[in-house]
Amino acid sequence: MDLDGYIDLPPHRLAALVTYLARDLGNIEPGMPALPDGVTLERLAGRNAARYRHLFIRVGRDWLWFSRLRLTVSEIEALLDDPRIEALAVRAGEADIGLIELDYRNPDAPELVYFGLVPEALGRGLGSALMAEALRRARAAGLRRLQVHTCSLDHPRALPFYCRAGFRPVGRAIEIFDDPRLDGTLPRDAAPWLPLIEPRAR
Repeated sequence: MDLDGYIDLPPHRLAALVTYLARDLGNIEPGMPALPDGVTLERLAGRNAARYRHLFIRVGRDWLWFSRLRLTVSEIEALLDDPRIEALAVRAGEADIGLIELDYRNPDAPELVYFGLVPEALGRGLGSALMAEALRRARAAGLRRLQVHTCSLDHPRALPFYCRAGFRPVGRAIEIFDDPRLDGTLPRDAAPWLPLIEPRAR
């Protein structure tokens, strides 16, 4: 396949440049920030599937997070009940304000699969403390290395943030997928910064 130059996509398809990153967990600094007062983490189980889905949308709709939304309720329940997955709701008092999800199912490539805050919780300086907690939990699970990936549709500060947290780029890929706003997976007004192109009627 010739990957040089431009590749036209049908109107209903999107493409993203994915960056894979990894970091060693043997050098977690003891002085990494703790969670501020009033902020806690709660592990979500299968019975929390609706809450998880709602939080996933709130955190990821502006960045077109869609993969978990294409799962059935029973598939989400099974995922949350898997002991090798830690899906954590970030709580401020009684409110869910963020999501951290660690996936240990592949022992050769454990991954921080989701990490984000709802829009109203951004800019409070919570990111570093939450990342420190995610790294501590991965280390406590016996992991020596952790992966994460981000893409060109994610928050523009995501990649620099991961690099500041000690992750280093290790690879790239191009992901092509159906626009989740056109098939009802996400609302049509999600990611308003990215134009929605309607397929032409036949």
